[in-house]
Amino acid sequence: MNITRIKRLINKGNFSEGKDYQRIKQNIEQATVSIQNPPGSGKFILHDKIKGNGVVPIKDAFITTLNELGWEDERIISNIDIRKRKFDSAIKLSNGKYFAVEWETGNISSSHRALNRISLGILDGLLDGGLLILPSRKMYKYLTDRIGNYQELEAYFRVWEAIEPSIENGLIEVIEIEHDDVSFDVPPIKKGTDGRALK
Repeated sequence: MNITRIKRLINKGNFSEGKDYQRIKQNIEQATVSIQNPPGSGKFILHDKIKGNGVVPIKDAFITTLNELGWEDERIISNIDIRKRKFDSAIKLSNGKYFAVEWETGNISSSHRALNRISLGILDGLLDGGLLILPSRKMYKYLTDRIGNYQELEAYFRVWEAIEPSIENGLIEVIEIEHDDVSFDVPPIKKGTDGRALK
């Protein structure tokens, strides 16, 4: 799996210059590269069929590696009792705050909600930052129909960029990922069910 683009929406204060961020950056790169299909191949190859691959198993492989590196999956980080904010993964920082990661497995509205959760966490003083990981448009077509993707969300980036003057310290990034190749010889990545949505 490849990281093809990193878009920094907000970079306020000096968080991105510290040791916490350097560790986060290394962990994210390691967890992303560790995703291989078929397992042990050293590459990430999708079954060559439009809308033919599931996405949750891809995310699960990423989260498993982060867990091994000391992250906490399905971490609730919230100061409100109603609709507590839960993130795919988070790590506690040296100052007691958290950094959150969201890996997109839903549609584009889910991508918006993920960035909104991260933004609110920063505004509430609970997060020093967060990032959202999305497939490229090239990868998107081989995944579950209507999965959120980088190019579709890109048109709205300035909405989150606009909150930078409202915070003292915080970092938000969007990472685009992409497969190495496609092949008919590789089985489709399994799809699951989550409510009415096929994943």
